[in-house]
Order: sequence, then C-alpha cells, then structure tokens
Amino acid sequence: MTMRDTDRALVQAATAVVKLRCRSDRHTVATAARTADGRVFTGVNVRHASGGACAELVAVGAAATQGVTDLETMVTVGDRGREVLAPCHRCRQLLRDHFPSLRLIVGPLDALRVAPIADLSPGTGVPAAGTPTP
Repeated sequence: MTMRDTDRALVQAATAVVKLRCRSDRHTVATAARTADGRVFTGVNVRHASGGACAELVAVGAAATQGVTDLETMVTVGDRGREVLAPCHRCRQLLRDHFPSLRLIVGPLDALRVAPIADLSPGTGVPAAGTPTP
C-alpha cells in the first residue's frame, strides 16, 4: 500500500512522542494510532520486571477511553534512533482480532510502507517490536 501524507504525519507524531516521553528504561517505544476521522491517539510502553505493557496496547486503551471502537492506521517507533517497529506477536494478535482492517506502517525509515494487519503474522520476515534489526 502507498504511504499517504497522513501516514507520514502519523510517523512524525510517534517520533515526537518517543523523543519527548521515552527518556528512561521504563519507556522505550511510542505508538501513534489514527481513526478514520483523523483523531490521533498515542501511547508509550511501560517496562517492568513483571512484563509491562506494549505501546500499541497503551494507545488502544487511550483511544478506548475516548469512545473509539475502530482504528485505521498505526505506527510504532523505537527510542534512541531506532527505526519504525512492527508489533510483537501478542500485539499483532490483539490488533488483528479487534481491528481486522487496521493498516500498519512498517519498514526502515527510508523505505516505509503500509501493510494490512492481516499480512503481518509470525514468520513474515517483519521484525517484531523490540527485536534487533539486522
């Protein structure tokens, strides 16, 4: 799928959040999610020895608190210069179950692309969030 201007703006939103809010080991990833009507919700991961919460799930929860039941597009960005990250297996499953038509922005910064959540399953070669990229 082709990247739209609104997709590039969503990457910028996630990048701004990661730069502003991810300054410790507790928060290392930021997600921005957009609704079809253009509202944007963000979240950061919460790391903890007990497991913590991924940024994607925090963004979904933030949207839910505002009554949002459907998300159109999502992107996750790593801190400290890391690139755009695909959701982990657990988040992919949750996103696929709750938002089957969700578009995810994935890939290296110089070659970002949009992929339907249905196309990103374990074993597709798209690295999950937190996985070191080659």
